[in-house]
Amino acid sequence: MKTLETDRLIIRKFRYEDLDDLYEYARNPKVGPNAGWCPHESREDSSDILRIFIEKDDVWAITDKSTGKVIGSIGLHIDNKRNNDKARMLGYVLAEPYWGKGLMTEAAKAVIKYAFETMELDLLSVYHYPYNQRSKRVIEKCGFLYEGTLRNASVIYNGDVNDDVCYSLTEREYWKLIKNSFG
Repeated sequence: MKTLETDRLIIRKFRYEDLDDLYEYARNPKVGPNAGWCPHESREDSSDILRIFIEKDDVWAITDKSTGKVIGSIGLHIDNKRNNDKARMLGYVLAEPYWGKGLMTEAAKAVIKYAFETMELDLLSVYHYPYNQRSKRVIEKCGFLYEGTLRNASVIYNGDVNDDVCYSLTEREYWKLIKNSFG
């Protein structure tokens, strides 16, 4: 994973020094449940997740360029719904104070570019739960195409079962977006 830079963000590997920033946004009860995970109850919860982020090396820290503060995460994960080594799943989360400013779309576009131009993927997928309309807007702004809804597809941290609203973007579709000034 290389460091990515946008107008307002630095998207880089997580470091152990990011623990306080990660815990700050991950403990918010409005953040984790939208992505299917339990809000962190302690710094130890965040420390365990941070260790996994660093070891697996598939999740970047999203940092505010002006302050250096970690304000979220974004990753390219194995998509367990697809049996394709050249496909990945985009996943992301952003601290609540930064919602509605276009920052996640900015970060996602940089990672999408990396996925197709550096990793040379064939397909990138992304999912959201039906109630997460903010994520839906990011997905739409990034040019993903709706595939369908997998009903009762994901059991989340509290035992609830959610539908997965599924989207994807192929390499060919990505290059078409670039040609039409995806930027």
